[in-house]
Amino acid sequence: MTFPFGGEPCVAKSPRFAILPVPYERTTTYRKGTAQGPAALLAASGQVELFEEETELRPLDAGVLTLDPVCEEGMPDMLAPRIEGICAGQLGEGRIVGLLGGEHSISLGAIRAAARRHGGLGILQIDAHPDLRDSYEGTRYGHGCVMRRALDDPRVGRLVQVGLRAISPEDDAAMRGDTRIRPFRACDLFGQPPARWIADVVDALPERVYLTFDLDGLDPSVIPGTGTPEPGGLGWWEALALLREVCLRRDVVAFDVVELLPEPPSAISDFAAAHLVFKILAYLQKRPGR
Repeated sequence: MTFPFGGEPCVAKSPRFAILPVPYERTTTYRKGTAQGPAALLAASGQVELFEEETELRPLDAGVLTLDPVCEEGMPDMLAPRIEGICAGQLGEGRIVGLLGGEHSISLGAIRAAARRHGGLGILQIDAHPDLRDSYEGTRYGHGCVMRRALDDPRVGRLVQVGLRAISPEDDAAMRGDTRIRPFRACDLFGQPPARWIADVVDALPERVYLTFDLDGLDPSVIPGTGTPEPGGLGWWEALALLREVCLRRDVVAFDVVELLPEPPSAISDFAAAHLVFKILAYLQKRPGR
């Protein structure tokens, strides 16, 4: 049985959120173990304080339904349609869906489901890597290609990338060649007041947004437990300030948190990732009209 998010079974008749664990790892190329990420995050979520002090809300009160994990042994192109179908059903029920990964390739199906429902969808990607290669390590659907495949969908109108600092020549060419892409590189953010660049990020996004948060977008001093912990990432409070503004000023219809790699006996990364998801749920609940 799946450990419920927050440690409490959902009793709400009409849950506002659905959490979908996807313990999938097939195309990672450095440190392995992200398939254990969703279970570790869910276990840690039972130890997070259920009252969120910034918003003065208890996110679980809105109803957080934890779905059964999606398990797949095939390549990501086999996984994407399964996730798309599940997410489409939850979005059709009026819920905000949050995926827990697993490697970053899991995002594609959820993005497709959101884009099918909301044409002109914007994607906010917090990540060290652009993931814009057309092919990597023998597949066009792996974690290093997921945003390139997302942009293949004409219903995706904008991709805003924040915290980039590990960019291949192919990534760079893709960013320069597609006007739908707005990159915010970590080296350009350094030294700027966060309020300034956060406002620029939000302004670059359309009204409806899919949020994908690769945990290596954060500095490894915050979450060391990820597959490729790149130095120089976002700090905890910078990331929360960005999430808060996006969730308050835009309609975030779905999200994912991916690339958690548990490092027992330490639970630092697991707990921080669980706390991050709590923050996202609270910020989403705080938006006017929700």
